[in-house]
Amino acid sequence: MSIAIITGSAGLIGSEAVKFFHEQGYDVAGVDNNLREYFFGKDGSTLWNRDQLGQKFPRYTHHDFDIRDEAAVNQLFARYGKDVAVVIHTAAQPSHDWAAKEPLTDFHVNATGTLHMLEAYRKHAPQAAFVFTSTNKVYGDTPNALPLVETPSRWEIAADHPFYRHGIDESMSIDQSKHSLFGASKVAADILVQEYGRYFGLNTVVFRGGCLTGPAHSGAELHGFLAYLVKCALTGREYTIFGYKGKQVRDNIHSGDLIAAFWNYLQAPRPGVVYNMGGGRHSNCSMLEAIAMIRDLSGRELSYKLSEDNRSGDHIWWISDVRKFQADYPNWEYRYDIKRLLGEIVAATAERVGVKI
Repeated sequence: MSIAIITGSAGLIGSEAVKFFHEQGYDVAGVDNNLREYFFGKDGSTLWNRDQLGQKFPRYTHHDFDIRDEAAVNQLFARYGKDVAVVIHTAAQPSHDWAAKEPLTDFHVNATGTLHMLEAYRKHAPQAAFVFTSTNKVYGDTPNALPLVETPSRWEIAADHPFYRHGIDESMSIDQSKHSLFGASKVAADILVQEYGRYFGLNTVVFRGGCLTGPAHSGAELHGFLAYLVKCALTGREYTIFGYKGKQVRDNIHSGDLIAAFWNYLQAPRPGVVYNMGGGRHSNCSMLEAIAMIRDLSGRELSYKLSEDNRSGDHIWWISDVRKFQADYPNWEYRYDIKRLLGEIVAATAERVGVKI
């Protein structure tokens, strides 16, 4: 019996991982206490997704506890022990805006919770691989010092810069920058995952994500911008774009493509490795470009306003260079570009909110 332990199992990446590993024949132990609703209100609730998991996947067992509960985490790993083949740790407080409201909550979820997971993993299931979803926010606002050029629809990096063709690689420093408190707590977790790999010789991997998205995303104003943009367009809510004239750029990777990267890593795991992972040049857009694509896909015009105030520490332009991962795992490739990805989000959101498109 092979067990996959998946935290944040009712969230976007967690639920995609549940589906994938269940289909691969694993028994899945999911951990999710819907803390996302506490962070973001009803828009962020994952209860709808949790209920679907229990109905669709007979070998899925749900555990409704908080990863800040060290005893509960330890008990879970002790229960499954040597049967654990993989740990997918996606549970987090994911918003740098929200982190400023409750810094202690943010740190204890992101950093202390990750440490609880790592230590229980080391004690009870060191034979497994440990996959951690980090964030590009560990680089702080350093990307904003890149030479950027304003175009009619987006900010773009200067064409003669080394990052122009492929995006930002792992050589970028995480020091001497403004991270936001969220970025700082994720740095702590990121380094811990690396260290358990390098110091203890365990198979741990850090994926520093760009924008992770997909049809299962419970988009909210403070997190999950593509999913929330679509929800606002389909329900007639007004959306506020914070700063940069709506021309800020993000690369967007479909949750299924990210899980495929996890799976490739598991075929030949390496201890303590770090990869930038996002849509890269293959799948990216600015806010204004996303709004136009959503209009074309849904027939709905988004009502939005521009705020001159950008979010503190936010990136103006981010595109991930994924070549390091591709070099180590050449069988991995993208299945989704930005238009196909958005099409799925529009269709899934329309069904959930009861809107015909």
